[in-house]
Amino acid sequence: MSEHDYDVIVIGGGGAGLAAAVSAAERGASVILFESEGELGGSTQESAGMFTAAGTSIQKQLGVEDTVERFFQHYMDLNQWLLKPGLVRRFCELSGPTLEWLLEIGVEIPAQISPNAHTPGLTRAGVEDVWRAHVPKDQGYGLVLTLDKARKAHGIEVVLHTRVERLLVTDGRVSGVVADGVELAAGAVVVASGGLAQDRTLVERWFPDALRGGDSLFVVAAPGSRGDHLAFGEQVGASVAGDGWGLMLPTAEFVRHHHWQAGFPPVSRVHVNGAGRRFMDEDASYAVSTGQITSQMDAHDAPVWMVFDEAARLALPAGYADWDAEKLLDHVAEGSAVRATSLEELAGIIGVPAENLTATVDRWNDQLPNGSDADFQRDQTLAAKGSTTPPAPIGSTPFYATRVLPAELVCTHAGLEIDANASVLDQQARPIPGLYAAGEAGGGILGNRYVGGGNAVANALTIGRLAGQQAAASA
Repeated sequence: MSEHDYDVIVIGGGGAGLAAAVSAAERGASVILFESEGELGGSTQESAGMFTAAGTSIQKQLGVEDTVERFFQHYMDLNQWLLKPGLVRRFCELSGPTLEWLLEIGVEIPAQISPNAHTPGLTRAGVEDVWRAHVPKDQGYGLVLTLDKARKAHGIEVVLHTRVERLLVTDGRVSGVVADGVELAAGAVVVASGGLAQDRTLVERWFPDALRGGDSLFVVAAPGSRGDHLAFGEQVGASVAGDGWGLMLPTAEFVRHHHWQAGFPPVSRVHVNGAGRRFMDEDASYAVSTGQITSQMDAHDAPVWMVFDEAARLALPAGYADWDAEKLLDHVAEGSAVRATSLEELAGIIGVPAENLTATVDRWNDQLPNGSDADFQRDQTLAAKGSTTPPAPIGSTPFYATRVLPAELVCTHAGLEIDANASVLDQQARPIPGLYAAGEAGGGILGNRYVGGGNAVANALTIGRLAGQQAAASA
């Protein structure tokens, strides 16, 4: 370490940065980690912690047959083959071993079927035919705690409240960073500073579709997601992958919090388009639901509406920030939800044909309360979530409606383009010596379609681990 202050410098202390730091230290590298905020964890800590992986010991214990090839095919097909197959295959190959590594260092994932993203075990990640979402004990917070424990065991230094200003470059190689005006030399640098969701100007440039949420737009990404990776990339002429891509979740227009705080909409609800017709499984994975909703908004040049009744309102559990029985009345008073004494009156208020809306609700009532859904197979989705009781009919007055739109900005996919070794590429697709990236800061794995729950966490930790290993080797 004679010419370096550290072998590896990691920028960002979320899941990707912690995985990179621990992995580099496991290879014998001296490591320091800079985190702009006052605590470690980033967006990973705020997540459910679901980790998507194929061919894992958890799947095998539960009799789930899965392969890297099957995962790869699904991933590429869902993303319409707009991603580099070599990079995605590398991710699919390493996701399983990364999960096993997490288990080895102390992450707890019981070999049991989980009905949702909040119960430890194996659950349904998205729209795949094989369950791949591994939910850890204590969710994303549990992942961060375990990674941080490993960090401490390796003696990795952390500097909080410190936003790295720029990279150092020597003879074409990234050779360190400047933080708080101090230069630190390193053999390699890993950029894991998160996405750009917290910077409105950068969102307008790199993910303008997020602005479709209008005044309802809210961000659940970590506060440090300010696009620092783009500034570092511009400094060294790096290429950017994922322009225009990111993850928006559809929500009611009055929701302003992550669903853990916001609460959940009633089970007995139907989504209708501008023609007053149902068009989707209301519980469809957000791997596809945002696209379904926006396509209907565009096709009819009209909002999509969620319709439910008084019984559904009264059944909402108390104590949530947005979906609460009494607060729903406040939403009506402020105009972000509407109420009517009949479906015909409701149709007039929301501007859809009354005969279509009433026929839609009638058909919904003929099927879902009887445990079937011939049109959109929501009965299968509910069963996968562990529901044993069919939804109640929609029929008690008054009736309610609220707009549904993509308004919850979770993560952005515009990152520094990386290769299969997590090396950052320049404009000619050549690796920039000494520079690696992972998580949202590394572009090319999170695509135009979010594969499902666990995609971002698996990307962060899998590529973070790879970046740490490669940085240690190059240093």
